[in-house]
Amino acid sequence: MSRPEHIAPPEIFYNEDEAEKYTVNSRIQTIQTELTDRAIELLQLPEDESCLLLDIGCGSGLSGEVLDELGHIWVGVDVSPSMLNVAVDREVEGDLILNDIGAGISLRPGMFDGAISISVLQWLCNADKSSHNPQQRLSRFFTTLYTCLTRTARAIFQFYPEDQNQVQLIVSSAMRAGFTGGLVIDYPNSAKAKKWFLCLFTGVQEGGTQMPQARGVEGDTIVNEKRVERNRGRREKTRGKDKKWVLKKKEGLRMKGKSVPVDTKYTARKRGPKF
Repeated sequence: MSRPEHIAPPEIFYNEDEAEKYTVNSRIQTIQTELTDRAIELLQLPEDESCLLLDIGCGSGLSGEVLDELGHIWVGVDVSPSMLNVAVDREVEGDLILNDIGAGISLRPGMFDGAISISVLQWLCNADKSSHNPQQRLSRFFTTLYTCLTRTARAIFQFYPEDQNQVQLIVSSAMRAGFTGGLVIDYPNSAKAKKWFLCLFTGVQEGGTQMPQARGVEGDTIVNEKRVERNRGRREKTRGKDKKWVLKKKEGLRMKGKSVPVDTKYTARKRGPKF
């Protein structure tokens, strides 16, 4: 079976039909949620604190929904107009930017507390146009990403490398841009469950810059599972969207200059069943 990046560039491969099918597929939704949960775990964000995160290759906002449920604010970038149109139709909470990350990310320096990316990096290893040079595009991407992150941030990339050469190209490009860190490979001995994560650090990390523990290897402990359960618990707490959560979200939208209904005694009031 051909890899998607070998069929067409992402902005063409993810056309209207493909974007819609991708978003409503229950299996893809489950996988996307699990991978996003793992990426957030590897970010090691402060407990019970809302952070501003960058979702690189946000697509139709499936990963963003997980960030919402954990109480984070996010900005998504993607190269596919069709994917972003689906995200707009779904009324996702994050701000959306149409952008080719291989051309660089032009956002304010030190803006984000962290970044995640699910199934994107391998696309940058292809030359879809005669003007594309994978090494230059990766270098431009990582250099500009480093600039827009705080100096205590992490960036977590889940990706599907085609071979070891791609792995080497990606990791070396990130290190030359100023990042430290490396690879975390979950379930490395499993053909189906194996997952690659590139964990990057921008500077001095709280508690040091020790690499996270991979899952499914000797020495793997119950700590990872506890963190996953804790994240799930936080999602359950925020899923109800009580009055405090709604007021905070509305205030954030007002600060962005968006039109928001006035607050009343009925704000976030539970509605009765529909007939």
